[in-house]
Amino acid sequence: MSRKDYLSGGSPELEGRSSDRHFSNFFRLTQVAAIAVFMGRAWQHLRWDAPYRDLFWDENWMGGIVRFLGYPDWQAYVTDPSNDAAMQWLVKGMGWFYVLCTIAAVFIIKIGKPARWLVRIGGITLIFLAALYTKEKFFSIGQFFEYSLQWSTPFFLAAFVQQTTITKRQEIWLKIAVALTFICHGLYAIGYYPRPELFQTMVINILGVNNDQAWQFLNLAGLMDFIAAIALFIRWKKIYLIALLYLTFWGFMTTIARPWAFVYWEFLGSGLAQWLHESLYRLPHVLMPFALLYWYWSERK
Repeated sequence: MSRKDYLSGGSPELEGRSSDRHFSNFFRLTQVAAIAVFMGRAWQHLRWDAPYRDLFWDENWMGGIVRFLGYPDWQAYVTDPSNDAAMQWLVKGMGWFYVLCTIAAVFIIKIGKPARWLVRIGGITLIFLAALYTKEKFFSIGQFFEYSLQWSTPFFLAAFVQQTTITKRQEIWLKIAVALTFICHGLYAIGYYPRPELFQTMVINILGVNNDQAWQFLNLAGLMDFIAAIALFIRWKKIYLIALLYLTFWGFMTTIARPWAFVYWEFLGSGLAQWLHESLYRLPHVLMPFALLYWYWSERK
């Protein structure tokens, strides 16, 4: 069958998706989430920075390789201007790679297999990026799994595009990704890991509370993260529904929190340039719980 026939509806795969409006909408939510992750990371790499230096400028990890490359000592390596230039090229190159991943995610049905592979490779690089952030945070495992929805969404997209429904196993894996994201977010909120000062600042700026009240709010939010994540796996439909409603709401709030807290009308352009991409790559935190919520309601009909 030709690509034209596929796009025009001749494919059973596409016909199945078209005939199932609910899965089609579920698929589109996943697609938008993946596009947002790649767009956000592309903007981060092209405009700002990424933690690659934390690996390549770590003597404990790279010392042997540096000596193998012929540098007399570590100081010669880190002060070599060509290495800093190479690092800049790496960051920018990854930014353009994420632009390609964004395009692949947008046209994943039309392009087909090449787009699916590019999206999967993009997902692998997001896993690597999450690992770099974990190293940066002294290997706090919660840091890695807090990114679960961000690096898993591309893999879900590449799988769903070939299907006409979501399997039970995929639904379970998606629940696990949602649960891990919110549990690990909660671990930072309650202070199990060092609580980012940014968390308190956002709460204070948005809610207009003092430091003690912000502290109490974050403790409560962290506790709610744990409860809602566990409730995803309870076979009581009302509890499951409430959990999805909460996670969708809280995912939305945490996604928009940074622009809300730090972007001012007087400096709208510069503020959005600094903070909007952080909301973009967090969009799976709201869209994937909402996708599960939508799927739950569609199955009831």
